[in-house]
Amino acid sequence: MHKLAKLDRQFVWHPFTQMRDWLKHEPIVIISGKGAVLRDVHRCEYLDANASIWTNLHGHQNPKINLAIQRQLKKIAHSSALGLTNEPASLLAAKLVEAAHLNPGRDGILPSQKLGTAARRPSLNKVFFSDDGSTALEVALKLAYEFSRRTGRANPKFLSLEGAYHGDTVGAVALGHMDLFHKSYSGLLFKTDKVMSPYCYRCPFNRARPERADAREYRKCNWKCIDVVEKKFTAQKRKGNSYSVFIFEPLIQGAVGMIPQPGGWLKRATQIARSHGALLIADEVMTGFGRCGLPTLFASHHEGVHPDFLCLAKGLTGGYLPMAATLTTQKVFDAFLGEYREFKTFFHGHSYTANQLGASAALASLEILQSGKSIRVRQNLEKILGDELQMLWSLPNVGDIRQVGLIAGIELVRDWRTREPFDLRKRAGICVCEAMARRGVLTRPVGNVIVLMPPYCITTAQVRKMIHAVFDSIREVFGRARV
Repeated sequence: MHKLAKLDRQFVWHPFTQMRDWLKHEPIVIISGKGAVLRDVHRCEYLDANASIWTNLHGHQNPKINLAIQRQLKKIAHSSALGLTNEPASLLAAKLVEAAHLNPGRDGILPSQKLGTAARRPSLNKVFFSDDGSTALEVALKLAYEFSRRTGRANPKFLSLEGAYHGDTVGAVALGHMDLFHKSYSGLLFKTDKVMSPYCYRCPFNRARPERADAREYRKCNWKCIDVVEKKFTAQKRKGNSYSVFIFEPLIQGAVGMIPQPGGWLKRATQIARSHGALLIADEVMTGFGRCGLPTLFASHHEGVHPDFLCLAKGLTGGYLPMAATLTTQKVFDAFLGEYREFKTFFHGHSYTANQLGASAALASLEILQSGKSIRVRQNLEKILGDELQMLWSLPNVGDIRQVGLIAGIELVRDWRTREPFDLRKRAGICVCEAMARRGVLTRPVGNVIVLMPPYCITTAQVRKMIHAVFDSIREVFGRARV
């Protein structure tokens, strides 16, 4: 066993990992990477099929981002944002506000020369920097809670989706509804409510029999999931305390199993929330920065939804450094203005807020994202990924294949005809991903769902390698039977 693997096993506690299982094998120790490829201490190469846990947008050792960080290092790496400001963070805040207000052209293109076009409503013109996705949501919920109280809601109520995951800080956990992760912390949490998620493949209202296609395409349900949302808001209103805040991941929920929303659901659900006076928090930690496809950088805008809080992290710096941002409106900002003696300040912060290295990396990443070349590459990659995924339908243990932009989830089942799920204790998803690693492709499942979310620099040949690794690994784990 390599000496670094021994040190890891002796000292490191890994996130979301049963360490007893971890200690049974020599771990893969990554020492370098370039483009979509990672290399370990034994000089083995692996395709990074989940963009280093959904963060890396442009590939490892991207020359433009490397150069931006190197230039900033010659100036300063970090200085406090408490009582001071700095150059790259100020520029980044302005660029994020511009990006959040962009209107795509008729062809769906967002070239950099279109920066500065007319803003959409509500105007997200204030940026609060933090460290990661959890803290971005923590900022949003604290701001929303206090804003609601200051504008007449004595006891603000929060509503999020069933199976929601919004991070692991205590406030973000309270917004989530994943018992597997968070049940043991229930005594620490404030109460929030949940409403059903539009999980077409397993929706109780979907009368369609299983087909070899994305369940959103053949569903038969008459939008009863939207009726449930309406009833939830109406019932809470009758109690005399309407929901103050509605939190959602736009277009697709991540950690619960890559659950995509059928077209139009997001717009309808948020219209209901707005009609009941609720603020909107869009968790775009995973879905932001082009992950959900063209024509916009942010998933919310695909259905014309303009939230009061936009939470960003993961891909913000191109996957280089931990950094997050919460965008909000002038109206929210103004509620915290006052004389010093009034103590209306937003009492929340982080030591590395608005750090210069992270902001410099993010500025370079945004420049790449808004270039014509990057847009064309992503447009082509989305089609290639969709085409290659089709081969997986021939496998009887593939129940549903869900693609939103450059995100794909493959749900494993005992038999596609019955949709019977695997018991999570059987580690079906983990076993398939372990088999993929032996074929030189790295990803991590969410339960029984294999996640594919490659860097945008991945080549056509690498996409094919990735999908063939999924295909061969599923056949290895479950047998070679075909439909």
